[in-house]
Amino acid sequence: MSEAWLDNPGFEFELTRPWWLLGLVALPILYLTFRHSLVDFPRWQRRLSLVVRSLVVALLVLSLSGLALLTTTRELFVVFVLDKSLSVADSSREQAAAFVDRAVEEAGSNRVAFLSFGQRPGAIRSERIGETEAPPERGTDIAEAITVATAAMPPFYVPRIVLLSDGNETAGDSLTAALHGGVPISTVMLETRSDPEVQVSSVDVPAQVAQGEPFHVEVLIDSNHDDEGLIEVYNGAIKVVGERRKIQKGANRFRFRQSIDSNRLAEFTVRISGFDDTLVDNNTHSGLVFTTGKPRVLLIESEPSQIRDLTWALEEEDIAIETRPPVGMPESLADLQNFELLILSNVPATSLTAKQMEVARSYVQDLGGGLIMLGGDQSFGLGGYYKSILEEVLPVRSDFEKEKEKPSLAMVLVIDKSGSMGGQKIELAKEAAKSAVDLLGPSDKIGVIAFDGQSYWVVDVRPVSDKSTILERISTIEAGGGTTMYPAMEEAYLALGQTVAKLKHVIVMTDGISSPGDFVGLAETMALERITLSTVGVGDGCDEVLLEDIARTGRGRYYFTNDPQSIPQIFAKETVTASKSAINEEPFIPQVIRPTPVLSEVDIESAPFLLGYVVTRPKPTSEFILATESGDPLLAWWRYGLGMSVAFTSDAKSRWAAEWLSWPGFGKFWAQLIRHAMRKSDSKGVVVKTTRKDGHTKVVMDAVDPAGRFVNRAETELTVIRPDLANEQLTMRQTAPGRYVGHVKTDQPGAYHLRLTQRRDGSLAHQQTRGTIVGYPEELRLRPPDEQRLEAIARATGGIHQIDSGEVFATPTTTAKRAFPLWSYLITAALSLFLVDVALRRIDWSLVLVS
Repeated sequence: MSEAWLDNPGFEFELTRPWWLLGLVALPILYLTFRHSLVDFPRWQRRLSLVVRSLVVALLVLSLSGLALLTTTRELFVVFVLDKSLSVADSSREQAAAFVDRAVEEAGSNRVAFLSFGQRPGAIRSERIGETEAPPERGTDIAEAITVATAAMPPFYVPRIVLLSDGNETAGDSLTAALHGGVPISTVMLETRSDPEVQVSSVDVPAQVAQGEPFHVEVLIDSNHDDEGLIEVYNGAIKVVGERRKIQKGANRFRFRQSIDSNRLAEFTVRISGFDDTLVDNNTHSGLVFTTGKPRVLLIESEPSQIRDLTWALEEEDIAIETRPPVGMPESLADLQNFELLILSNVPATSLTAKQMEVARSYVQDLGGGLIMLGGDQSFGLGGYYKSILEEVLPVRSDFEKEKEKPSLAMVLVIDKSGSMGGQKIELAKEAAKSAVDLLGPSDKIGVIAFDGQSYWVVDVRPVSDKSTILERISTIEAGGGTTMYPAMEEAYLALGQTVAKLKHVIVMTDGISSPGDFVGLAETMALERITLSTVGVGDGCDEVLLEDIARTGRGRYYFTNDPQSIPQIFAKETVTASKSAINEEPFIPQVIRPTPVLSEVDIESAPFLLGYVVTRPKPTSEFILATESGDPLLAWWRYGLGMSVAFTSDAKSRWAAEWLSWPGFGKFWAQLIRHAMRKSDSKGVVVKTTRKDGHTKVVMDAVDPAGRFVNRAETELTVIRPDLANEQLTMRQTAPGRYVGHVKTDQPGAYHLRLTQRRDGSLAHQQTRGTIVGYPEELRLRPPDEQRLEAIARATGGIHQIDSGEVFATPTTTAKRAFPLWSYLITAALSLFLVDVALRRIDWSLVLVS
């Protein structure tokens, strides 16, 4: 805080801490002390002491208040802001360096600083960095560079910025930043790259077409020279066009006629090659096209040949279905967007990556897709879905109350805690062990052994009813040491041999190669005593052959994973499988709990027996539709985000639904259930367009009702799924009759998926899904220097466009105030007067003068 205190011609003072002036209230106190003083010194001496003491207080208060003398200066502080982005030509960077060197030679007593910038500004430096130390960046943020340079200006100097750039910015608004900064900015235009360059500038396709409808893929190719080369167009991974074409300097437009017969979302990619070119990253660009047609369903099945009855039944109901094994599970939203519904039939969680499950969740939650999970011996809890990403989406839980008549289980977890298990691995292993405890019933027993060079009982074999103690001890496991697995396995065998339980199971997990031991012999011994043994190998460093032999000999299962994130799902799957309590294979007839239009014209009461199901628990807010005769969920669904998730705990193939396959209502039941759960999209009367510019995409939605009237004052929301699967929701603003507009920041390369939802009077009116692709960074585009922008910055701030190096340090017409602190002088004067005051208060000067 500063405040002008005195302003006389030639002199100006300021107080930097004026609140200390409150200390002057001490002066009246001094005066009162003087009036009531009992000192018998002469009156003139007491008055002089009061004056001196008051001066001491005043000087101290002014010192604390930060009294400073202001002087006028024309000394400059100049910041050279140098563009080091990739779009600037190498020769221009050299010219800029020479310009700065010439200017600095004329600096004299003025101060100088340097700031290099590209995608983001660097640090302010007092010396210039050589160009070889600062590689070009793939972005230009002039606005941020101006902001940093302005903030670096010290007080008491006349500020000035010299901006050397090609003016092509890929982020921010440089003119606004310049106006807000309030510092004169002079500009020097740098030339852009002049190397031979050819780029695919844009791929324009219609946002939506009907299935089989012809349309054109319009391609814009820019070049800085005449040339000839190959242009290829791909629909997904399939090349549909490959032609050699001549191009001229400047913009070249080509049109290729195409149509879509199957995909719901088609990605058309254009690639060029064979041209005289410098940068290859800008030789590819893509566009997304949505098609309308009959609904499509993606079915993921562990054994595709066993699900043919369901696929035939759905095709007869005019539902297109594509069947894939688990390895074909989509890893991107672009692939999953081709379908209105995803069915997982007997697919274990251990066959899916965390990314695939995250994509499926985003598809349902944010884009309104449908999900159905069917039962089987690899599904729900048996598939390891407990506490997984997909279990959050499902309307049922994979844990359940174990029935009393189910066999009791005693299980020992043998966990590698060697040094290589440090960090994320050991934490996930502990979480997996805790999940296993959660999945066991109170009559079951659990033990945990951790091993490195030695083995340690973390939890001795005990009933799971003592959960809190067990979970607390599991949390204490820390990684460190070597890998000696055999003694730990032997300890587990000996402990289970002395434990009473109908089922006994061991799970061994390791990420390394153990010291030698008779592992297979021990596994044979355990198998003879009906103790099953499963193994889990984590990472390429484990002994896969040995672990697989141990599991096969021990009549268990072997798992291998390169992704530590899947460890909890493996342990959950093993725990439920070993307990033999998640499957009920007694024939039953489905019981209708809640009537629904989905079951209309389907006579469930006359449906034949189902021969089994997976035991689950319904979530509190799910809709419980069909139950087993035991009261467990058979069919349940709920709304999850914008989409719907369905659980059918029996299957749709010959194991449990063998008698359903010949039931006349089989096809209608599944068709109506799928149509109920699938993504809804009503495009009648709705047109959506997207245009991208400067790192933002403008989404325009025009809507009319069936009578052709504009849809006004509707609640219109836009959900955006970014390439990293992060999402955000925006409210679109109505700008004209029936027109709603939203702006999305699209600054990351990759596919952006857009979900538009419109409601009127609280009910859903329209839902649309669209997308846009961001290709290479804007910095790689072939563009001339933006001299108009540089000139506008200089004109708006009072700078000079194309300033000469000799003018940079020209004497400014404005001045700055430089503060000269006076506190040291004030303190010295106060101390001197203080000595005088002491003398006046201790000595009777009338006697001294008389003598």
